[in-house]
Amino acid sequence: MRIGVPKEIKTLEFRVAATPGIVRQLVRDGHEVFVETAAGAGIGQSDAAYVEAGATVLPTADAVFEAAEMIVKVKEPQAVEIARLKPHHILFTYLHLAADLEQTKGLMASGCTAIAYETIVDRKGRLPLLAPMSQVAGRMAVDVGAVQLLRPAGGRGLLLGGAPGVPPAKVVILGGGVAGKHAAEMAIGHRADVTLFDISAPRLEELDDQFGGRLKTVYSTPDAVTEAVHGADLVIGCVLIPGAAAPKLVSRADLARMKPGAVLVDVAIDQGGCFETSKPTTHADPTYVVDGIIHYCVANMPGAAPLTSAYALGAATAPYISALANKGVEKAFADDPGFAAGLNIQGGRVTYAAVAESLNLG
Repeated sequence: MRIGVPKEIKTLEFRVAATPGIVRQLVRDGHEVFVETAAGAGIGQSDAAYVEAGATVLPTADAVFEAAEMIVKVKEPQAVEIARLKPHHILFTYLHLAADLEQTKGLMASGCTAIAYETIVDRKGRLPLLAPMSQVAGRMAVDVGAVQLLRPAGGRGLLLGGAPGVPPAKVVILGGGVAGKHAAEMAIGHRADVTLFDISAPRLEELDDQFGGRLKTVYSTPDAVTEAVHGADLVIGCVLIPGAAAPKLVSRADLARMKPGAVLVDVAIDQGGCFETSKPTTHADPTYVVDGIIHYCVANMPGAAPLTSAYALGAATAPYISALANKGVEKAFADDPGFAAGLNIQGGRVTYAAVAESLNLG
């Protein structure tokens, strides 16, 4: 198969979908790999490294799309990339379509087969290609939240862990999945006062055991969440419904009862966000203020740590890229029904039910 790796063009996105190591394996398996020049620059990999791995380096994204049957990316295709897609293309990347009608319609019109990392499941029902970036985003959420709480950033002027004789900041985490768990680890490491909400009693029990009582766990109800948010210094939204739009757990009205200078970090922004006042931002301009509350809603948080993120993502995606290349879509899906769950668009229609429902395209 002919596989294309374009350079990511989302604002301040430094990751790359295939490292030289992944390219080398694909070439050994008999495939051709076309990499756009400077695609690996964000992780310190030169064009020469890709050539040494067996890839053909092409000067433009247009040339990569023209040469390839399968396009492997990190972030959802931007408008100029969607315009390059043809019916014969297989697109394999994060899509997050449930909150993006324009992208969905563009992919439908292109006729391509679009497979989303974030809806693939493994044999235990987990999301193996979402997990590594959820881990990174969950950890980053605490770090960026801690910075925003400082006075120079406009925050309340709090140190997460407080100081001897001074109580720590109150951190509320909404969602006990992969991102929520890793956010809790980091916040507890900062010695913050951490409370995590989830709707799964078994998951709360599991987290309680894992953290040995250092993490406060609460079953999520609207009243309980609202009360906790009003008293919080930092709220981290990590809720996830696979493939679907995130539920709104914090309303605009709640902001008026929060502490001025408190911070909201919305890890769920790729799926529309879990705060009513959330809107996607970029690393170039990551925050905005509504009713005195700082919002951090960067839609590609892990892109700021590409050396960590690109290799973590590649370790997860490489077997799936190889399966598509070696077997083709139909055989790869037939051999792994969980992989088939990644199919979001094919033949001009949405094939993933949660996306169709979220966008009223059913």
